[in-house]
Amino acid sequence: MEVGQYGNKKIEYKMKENIAIIPARGGSKRIPKKNIIDFNGKPMIAWTIKAALETGIFSKVLVSTDSEEIASHSRDFGAEVPFLRDEFYDDITPVSKATCDALIKAQEYWGIEFNTVTQLMANCPLRKAEHISSFYKKFEDYEVDFLLSCFKFGWMKPLWAFKKNDDNSHSFLFAEAIKERSQDLDELFCPTGSIWMAKARALIKSKSFYGPGQVFEEIDWIAAVDIDDYNDLNMAKSLSQTSLN
Repeated sequence: MEVGQYGNKKIEYKMKENIAIIPARGGSKRIPKKNIIDFNGKPMIAWTIKAALETGIFSKVLVSTDSEEIASHSRDFGAEVPFLRDEFYDDITPVSKATCDALIKAQEYWGIEFNTVTQLMANCPLRKAEHISSFYKKFEDYEVDFLLSCFKFGWMKPLWAFKKNDDNSHSFLFAEAIKERSQDLDELFCPTGSIWMAKARALIKSKSFYGPGQVFEEIDWIAAVDIDDYNDLNMAKSLSQTSLN
């Protein structure tokens, strides 16, 4: 047994374990009750809970929410919600802070010092257990403190992006790139909240997954789909006809 301390509270810790934390606040605006909206016959969050449980990696799968309704649905599908979030549930605070807070409270609640923490966003329902397991193997192999998922831009070409001005003119963000052929453009990648992993102590210290020496790992773009609005939702539902079967 180890003895640790958070604030003024001393805790006897059991052997080190891994935890998955699923942030799911109740105040979504673009899609009301987004985290529990129906997605292929289940609340959206259920698909993330299912994926986390099926990996066998995590001793605890915790949902961090301020909503008793979300908590109830989460428990129905096998997640643990021993406490509700009492801060960091506005639409301004970075989600990393909420996850870090949940991690600290989970360690105090269960008396476990977790070795790793994996943040799985509830609005990424197309990410499956196999994606998480493969990502975890990379995390172990790389021996880094922070590993964040990303996907490669395909048919979209961000280097050709432009802004439309009020007078209907336009301004290219990368003027030189517009002269290049698509096959000659540099490959670009975008972060996705699908799978973020960290050493637990490193996350508590930095309070952000964008901690010192963070590394990005590419995942399949379908597993990376992050639902923020109804257009995203409709696309994810179309893709799910093959990816979830």
